[in-house]
Amino acid sequence: MRIKICGITRQEDARLADHAGADAIGVVLFSDSPRSVSPNTAREIFRAAGPYMGRVCVSHTKSPEEFSRILDLHPTAIQISYPHEMPKNSTCLVIRVIQPGDPIPSSADAIIVDASMGKGTLYDQEYAKKIIKMSKVPVILAGGLNPGNVGDAIKAVQPYAVDVASGVESSPGIKDPEKVIEFIKNAKEASHAA
Repeated sequence: MRIKICGITRQEDARLADHAGADAIGVVLFSDSPRSVSPNTAREIFRAAGPYMGRVCVSHTKSPEEFSRILDLHPTAIQISYPHEMPKNSTCLVIRVIQPGDPIPSSADAIIVDASMGKGTLYDQEYAKKIIKMSKVPVILAGGLNPGNVGDAIKAVQPYAVDVASGVESSPGIKDPEKVIEFIKNAKEASHAA
């Protein structure tokens, strides 16, 4: 099971996610989210993570200039809402966020099923399972996940990966070390049992 800890706002939380065994971290840019950081802060956060950590920039911007500043960070992937379009010259992997009612995007390297957008709203299990059956690309599950329910979610939905932000925080953008460690442990145990 692949695990992304999203909404990272501090270097120490990037290091925490890496040491705890996460596969990727996410930084939010050009957003009114309380987890949004500047490109300079994002660069420092990415530097703090180890060499094998995936680095994902999360944004809902439509601005070509802001996309350019995101791409300057050399992320592993960019996570954007469907149907936002990436700049034509982008070679970055694209993760498209969809919510119930959205069609499956025709161009994406992965899909994240997330009606929550960092607000802790629980995912729709039936919708997520339907998307996994229909999708030709990996499907990531997000929305209301936390250490207590991630194991059951993995067993029920069997996604490619899970993504968490508010479910492992002590306050918006501040990760709780015990919750991060427990989330990753529970997710890995559930994936081995599935």
